[in-house]
Amino acid sequence: MISLTFPDGAKREYPVGTSGADVAAQISKSLAKKAVAVTLDGAMADLAEPISRDAKIEIVTRDDPRALELIRHDCSHVMAEAVQELWPGTQVTIGPVIENGFYYDFARNAPFTSEDLPVIEAKMREIIARDRPFTREVWSRDEAKRVFAAKGEAYKVELVDAIPADQDVKIYKQGEWFDLCRGPHMPSTGKIGTAFKLMKVAGAYWRGDSNNPMLTRIYGTAWQDEKALADYLHRLEEAEKRDHRRLGREMDLFHFQEEGPGTVFWHPKGWTLFQELVAYMRRRLKADYDEVNAPQVLDASLWETSGHWGWYKENMFKVQSAGDETKDERVFALKPMNCPGHVQIFKHGLKSYRDLPMRLAEFGLVHRYEPSGALHGLMRVRGFTQDDAHVFCTEEQMAAECLKINDLILSTYADFGFDEIVVKLSTRPEKRVGTDAVWDHAESVMSGVLDQIAASSNRIKTGILQGEGAFYGPKFEYTLRDAIGREWQCGTTQVDFNLPERFGAFYVDADGQKKTPVMIHRAICGSMERFTGILIEHFAGHFPLWLAPTQVVVATITSDADDYAAEVVDALKAAGLRAELDLRNEKINLKVREHSLAKVPVLLVAGKKEAAERTLSMRRLGSNAQTSGALDEVIASLVDEAVPPDLKRKALAAKAA
Repeated sequence: MISLTFPDGAKREYPVGTSGADVAAQISKSLAKKAVAVTLDGAMADLAEPISRDAKIEIVTRDDPRALELIRHDCSHVMAEAVQELWPGTQVTIGPVIENGFYYDFARNAPFTSEDLPVIEAKMREIIARDRPFTREVWSRDEAKRVFAAKGEAYKVELVDAIPADQDVKIYKQGEWFDLCRGPHMPSTGKIGTAFKLMKVAGAYWRGDSNNPMLTRIYGTAWQDEKALADYLHRLEEAEKRDHRRLGREMDLFHFQEEGPGTVFWHPKGWTLFQELVAYMRRRLKADYDEVNAPQVLDASLWETSGHWGWYKENMFKVQSAGDETKDERVFALKPMNCPGHVQIFKHGLKSYRDLPMRLAEFGLVHRYEPSGALHGLMRVRGFTQDDAHVFCTEEQMAAECLKINDLILSTYADFGFDEIVVKLSTRPEKRVGTDAVWDHAESVMSGVLDQIAASSNRIKTGILQGEGAFYGPKFEYTLRDAIGREWQCGTTQVDFNLPERFGAFYVDADGQKKTPVMIHRAICGSMERFTGILIEHFAGHFPLWLAPTQVVVATITSDADDYAAEVVDALKAAGLRAELDLRNEKINLKVREHSLAKVPVLLVAGKKEAAERTLSMRRLGSNAQTSGALDEVIASLVDEAVPPDLKRKALAAKAA
């Protein structure tokens, strides 16, 4: 007999070989009907798999969030079967589940095109309607190679050879069609449902190697119901409209070009936006942090000491003189991060425990090598600015500093309209520096902090990322949700007991002894370029007035108002607003359309009447409504609206005091 423990703690005994389907049926007929898989000690398994050991068991139904991966996995198999039914002789290679869907790579003389997708979808729906069972078989290596070779599936033969000798060769069948697969799968194709869609085709090299043959990759998405699919497709549509690269062109913010791959060419309006973001962050840090600046180029020995040269060298840019006659044979590197430089600043001069915590901040330009295929507008670049800071403190101060950083991060995100935040603790990775005792202590402290964060607000969700910490210490990762539901990992807080020790940094404690400080690495936006891209997409270019690159445009209806309009712009600028003048001899409707496309928040319109009465007509971005007001009143209201949120809080606090 075997003992199975259920989620409520109850234990029951069953004969060896009992399946998850048997267990579900004994609990209730309705559960048996809904069940699609089981978890055994947390690992997903087929519902029909015989259970041969004691385990913690959980029945997974189709509406369980964990079933979504099974739906997508099954859907990829059905897609492969559909392709081979429609085009016999096509070879299937690999077909994994990915974020929001799945793909399968196919080898075929004539590559697939987007016109083939509706045909494949129709065949997939036909296969799903057959409701054929998924069954698992274990074959010998020789049998698997013989069968796939006979079918002309050369890629599958290669995959069989790649399976480690201590692992079974598993085959999953759905009716007559079968594939090499680790599993698990749901009981039958009918469980997949109809909430799926094939999205696009692309080229992909076999095993990602450009020396190998080019295959055709077909991407699909699958969801648990039609509403979830419709919501996802709507998010994609919204994401396309909000694409920061498209809006960057329309708003004339920045561009990229081949001569500087992965680096941003900021235009005046984009640079204004970027600098407003930096200015906001500087104000938030002013009370607690000292801003510093460390060199861009440092000797490789510094990176060897820090450990980056060994752990991160392939992502660093090496720097050497272009001249052949130089006698300086030292190797330098462009900094990929700011932390070693900040340790050097901390070490300069004797530090006492009374000097701690010492908080050093830098908007440091760093460079990291990213493959050209991974570059993606502002979101993935090679040169970027980090809103980086490092807190040097005692062990006793560490928890309080992490909480202080947490408050700063959350209030910053709230100022930009991000209210749904997930904070996860990333624990020790397999490759790391430092002793287990040091890691035990660091993780214990941060676990306690995470509990306090979770208790501080019901809008904060928390979790654990096992093995995802930095090589030098555990960290918190802050993920925010944007206006259309996408998640972006931005802020981090990383506790480091190792780097200060490697560099010999110390402070003198109250007892006169030298002690190594704790170093907390902290970023809020992370990459300022990436965060700018996130904001562009979050606001769809409709920035709040305080952040907009151009806040106001004054446009004339007739040349009779030109002098008045110029006076208005001068008054707006004198009041601290970013204003532009449009005196073109064009119809006002054209001007409205163009400035709306450029996402200017406020358009002030002046004609002969407005000039005579010293008034203005106001149009807001995204609205056809028009209001009028006296010049002084309009400027005063815009000045008040354009105050950044942090300064508004400061003014309210001063008023309350």
